[in-house]
Amino acid sequence: MAWIKTVPFEEADQKLQQVLLEVRSSYPPEYATPAPGASPTDESIIMSHTLIPEALRHAFLTFSALMSPELPLARRQHEMIATVVSATNRCRY
Repeated sequence: MAWIKTVPFEEADQKLQQVLLEVRSSYPPEYATPAPGASPTDESIIMSHTLIPEALRHAFLTFSALMSPELPLARRQHEMIATVVSATNRCRY
């Protein structure tokens, strides 16, 4: 659960719901199925951006593009780079 105000999918307006679904559809295939018991739109890092839908769209679609399987690095290399960047920035995600 995010520690800031969020807009639950069920309470979101049509624009925000569309952005959440668009971001979700950009995930790699291995993330197509959410964890057991989790809603496909209930991840706190994404939901923490729901107050600014356009920022949410740009941030997470950029991340999806950077993690694209068409790029020359393997998925594990992309994940390692993302992990190092997060650790450097002291981000717990």
